[in-house]
Amino acid sequence: MSRRVKIAIIGCGGIANGKHLPSLAKMQQVELVAFCDIYIDRAQKAAEQFGAPESKVYDDYRELLKQPDIEVVHVCTANDSHAEITIAALEAGKHVMCEKPMAKKASDAALMLEAAKRTGKKLTIGYNNRFRSDSLLLKKMCEEGELGDIYFAKAHAVRRRGVPTWGVFLDEEKQGGGPLIDIGTHALDLTLWLMNNYEPSVVLGSAYHKLSKRANAANSWGPWDPDKFKVEDSAFGMIIMKNGATILLESSWALNTLDTREARCTLSGTEAGADMTDGLRINGEAYGKLYEKQFKLDPKGVDFYDGKRESMQDVELRMWIDAVVNDTEPVVTPEQALVVSQLLEAIYESARTGEAIYFD
Repeated sequence: MSRRVKIAIIGCGGIANGKHLPSLAKMQQVELVAFCDIYIDRAQKAAEQFGAPESKVYDDYRELLKQPDIEVVHVCTANDSHAEITIAALEAGKHVMCEKPMAKKASDAALMLEAAKRTGKKLTIGYNNRFRSDSLLLKKMCEEGELGDIYFAKAHAVRRRGVPTWGVFLDEEKQGGGPLIDIGTHALDLTLWLMNNYEPSVVLGSAYHKLSKRANAANSWGPWDPDKFKVEDSAFGMIIMKNGATILLESSWALNTLDTREARCTLSGTEAGADMTDGLRINGEAYGKLYEKQFKLDPKGVDFYDGKRESMQDVELRMWIDAVVNDTEPVVTPEQALVVSQLLEAIYESARTGEAIYFD
């Protein structure tokens, strides 16, 4: 058996318990040795459920980072603390997986990238939708040129009524925004990755606070408090890349529409097009006729790996640990994630000023 990787979790809330801890606990080569949360009872509960017998519990991440046997840190905290904790962990000699988005501000994301380069430690961001079966198949098609030159795309992150009413999701100071930075970030990352295009030229954006002010509104997780809803309820952006390609990004937690798709994209290329509707559809022209191909795939996971099924989170974290063990580049690089943060910030800035935002 290969060496065991000792991992610490900073932030033991919903994303840690719903994604990171269950997937890491399945991996024989992983040992969860430290847990930290500002509410120490949450850290203690996570340690009891997932930790190694001698795992330690902290309420201050600075103390955790002094633990010498920790090789990898997972940052699962609110957006406003991603940069601070990640940089400290890198400087303490740890590899870091930070949950999405990379940071609340693009300037902080840039500092995270600089810290990773300076320390020589690995940094990745939790864009797990790249690891779905439909995403992986479409990526292979794009790399093999089946779609040709992809010059138009739509990034979809639309909920009809799906406002998260727990935690700090509605707190602009903690999160930096609403659906754009929460779920729009996934759709944008997926689209850029499939296109392999990370050179933006100009961005135009809009953001709305239309439905957020309504009391007792229908919502998947119960009515929201209009007085606490400090972020946008929907936001949209048009991105022109330096090669002329156009990306339309749509994001909402609350929007009067039946066209609801989350972490999906539509691609149009010179040879074919693709969309993630009921699996994966490819459309094109051959022998003077139009065609459509439908791939029925489970969008939540990968069908088989060594004879067993894996969720996209399982695949994501397995490949991350493989990158640490084998000293290879992670699938999600900090350079790519930085561009996502820059584009999200540009959409917010354009929405605020009413002006287009130009990149050098």
